Amino acid sequence: MRLAAVAQYLPERMSHMHEQSLAGKAAIVTGAGRGIGRTIALTLAEAGAQVALAARSGEELRSVQSEIEVKGGRAIAVTVDVSEEASVKEMVGTALAAFGRLDIVVNNAGVGVFQPLLETSVAEWDWVMAVNCRGSFLVCRETIPHLRLQPTSYIINIASAVAYRGYANQAAYGASKHALVGMSKALAQELRETGIRVHVVSPGGVDTEMIAQARPDIEADALMHPQDVADIVLFLVTRQGNAVIDQIRVRRAKAKPWD
Repeated sequence: MRLAAVAQYLPERMSHMHEQSLAGKAAIVTGAGRGIGRTIALTLAEAGAQVALAARSGEELRSVQSEIEVKGGRAIAVTVDVSEEASVKEMVGTALAAFGRLDIVVNNAGVGVFQPLLETSVAEWDWVMAVNCRGSFLVCRETIPHLRLQPTSYIINIASAVAYRGYANQAAYGASKHALVGMSKALAQELRETGIRVHVVSPGGVDTEMIAQARPDIEADALMHPQDVADIVLFLVTRQGNAVIDQIRVRRAKAKPWD
């Protein structure tokens, strides 16, 4: 789905249509300290959501928390290692203690190793799979019982263009994102009779620290911005009615269409 099409529903970044549309709702955003996760968290907070900011770096999280609070929003910073079961359980408990409910979960935390497969160690492979796959699994498993308590709630899994095609020097990262999409498909089937909607957003090149490692051949001005992805997430969690969008694939304007 082209970003231009989504933008028809996002006049002035939804500042009018969806202003405070998430008031009273509570969200967890992993990987919220920087890049796409940071922008998603800020965007949800701007729409009125209370946001649990989750990542490994407490300093970065507190900076985002301050940005939200300065604008009158509410956020808490929770350091977490999403690959560790106990850490995820503690994160969810902290969010529930602060907000008393949970409506939105955004699995954005991710890491990558960008090198030939023959140069990839078992430790590097396991690290990527642990964060990108096991992390999302653990967050989903621990939050679903609480998401079920709401009439409508959302799981947004941030995948990638690499979940649908192969890129040289991205074997571990690509495998992890393929796995995330596979898990999301199964989870959507398991939850189809509940009020939990499972969405996958798969962006191409976005101007983040990771893209500089993964695709140094792409100039910065040709990349999407984190806000492009955040606006799509906001679109999904503010939709009404019976239509459910399983996945959105969004590319750079200069990338090959339908690739």
